[in-house]
Amino acid sequence: MNIEDIKQHLQKNSQGLTNEFKRLFHGRGGLYEGWKHLTIDSIDDILSVALYFEMEEELESELLDMLKDFISTCRHKTIVLQRRYIKGAPSEVVVGELEDNLHVVENGMKIKLNLLSNRNSGYFPDMKNGRAFVRENAKDKSVLNLFSYTCAFSIAAKLGGAIKVSNIDMSKGALSTGRVNHQLNDINTKGVSFAPYNILKSFSRIKKKGPYDLIIIDPPTFQKGSFEATKDYQKLIGKLPQIAAEECTLLACLNSPDLDVEFILKLVKELAPSFEFVKRLENVDEFSSEDENRSLKNLIFKRNINKLC
Repeated sequence: MNIEDIKQHLQKNSQGLTNEFKRLFHGRGGLYEGWKHLTIDSIDDILSVALYFEMEEELESELLDMLKDFISTCRHKTIVLQRRYIKGAPSEVVVGELEDNLHVVENGMKIKLNLLSNRNSGYFPDMKNGRAFVRENAKDKSVLNLFSYTCAFSIAAKLGGAIKVSNIDMSKGALSTGRVNHQLNDINTKGVSFAPYNILKSFSRIKKKGPYDLIIIDPPTFQKGSFEATKDYQKLIGKLPQIAAEECTLLACLNSPDLDVEFILKLVKELAPSFEFVKRLENVDEFSSEDENRSLKNLIFKRNINKLC
């Protein structure tokens, strides 16, 4: 695939764009030979470009020239470039300018965005279908949102009619952004808590607010000093029977390419056998991967305590 091919891909995928987020090019999925380091997103009138390793200077210049030409024919006015391969390097506004207090829109839901960060922007777009599931299944529920980050699942749950949501994350900064996200969506935070706990060390405090009707586990694959999926995910699954309501629904998420669907299925079967596997949510189309079994995994389980009788 060459630069012209990418341009044609962008033109095709940008048909009918609105102010809602859409990934226009997903090189990370490995489907486009030679471009695994590139992603391009549409965020209202912003084109957000991320490079995950360094390109040859001439090729990068050709890519940016193409993108400048591309936005002259579409809704975009600004190009932001993230060089994710340079630790701590700020993002670069290549064309246009960024307004203060940016947010992204997903299914009408607003989430605060930091596009000048070199790392996470505050929004994980590949989890869109997971949030849609929560919104559709949260009515009158008590929800536990583990590894809540900026609390997008909490917003989805409240918009879906949840009575209570407990957001748990080690990062006080992320939880502060989570509060802002609720305000952006005119959500009354009565019944919504934001707890800066180390989840693996705070089970007794989490348990006090249970039992929970809907539990979301959406951890990082690896976070130094706090969580490592290969050895810590099982600790969470093992605690489920103590905090789950009799008819609890579980959304177990994992975005590690080194671990497949069977990793979670096996843990639940062994450590929380009252939870029956229901289905795996389909991933968002524009995040297609060459190996879907190892791409983002959103698995739904439903508790059936009669199973153990």
